[in-house]
Amino acid sequence: MNIQKGKSEFLMGIDKIEQLISWLNEHPFISGVAFIGRSNVGKSSLINSLFGKSTARVSKTPGRTRQVNIFSFVVFNKETKTEESFYLFDVPGYGHADVSKEMAKNWQDLLDTFFQLCSEKILLLNIQDSRHPLQEPDMIFHDYIKSFDLETYLLFNKVDKLKTQSERSQLKNRMPAIYQKFKWVKQIHFTSAEKGDGLLGVEQSIIEFVMREPPI
Repeated sequence: MNIQKGKSEFLMGIDKIEQLISWLNEHPFISGVAFIGRSNVGKSSLINSLFGKSTARVSKTPGRTRQVNIFSFVVFNKETKTEESFYLFDVPGYGHADVSKEMAKNWQDLLDTFFQLCSEKILLLNIQDSRHPLQEPDMIFHDYIKSFDLETYLLFNKVDKLKTQSERSQLKNRMPAIYQKFKWVKQIHFTSAEKGDGLLGVEQSIIEFVMREPPI
């Protein structure tokens, strides 16, 4: 099975709390994946690498995602020759310093609403910059998200920017400690949206999650 790149479709962007509550209440059992991370960790580029070019808008300006952007994406089953659609959520990031208090509060309210009401069949992918992992905003976010019953994977992006083998080894050697500290994180991946490193593993993990049979 594979994600059909280029078949992802933008459905809507929601920046009003009432609208998000209404949409999530109308879609209580949906399955899919949500991406979230600090500013400038390559979230949009990673989404485009996994789901097709121009799925998410890429900007050089940190904090560009100011709403919950909702897409559909398609998984193709080679054995049965069938396609199945799921949801993709590009969620506003965290740790923005250069925004107004009003905008920051609106983002936080959007996040609270999304995580409180979204289906437990939504996989959360937390994107971090492999050069600057586990920054204070990341630690605060994980302390926040652990109270929600969402399966969470951690993606250390931009591994191609780690120029030496020593830098790569130091990060990978921290994995046991990260798993120990963040017990709710089920998988850790090392990726590069630019070079394609680790993307196949992330794609297969997404597919395995959304195709997983619910417990009886």
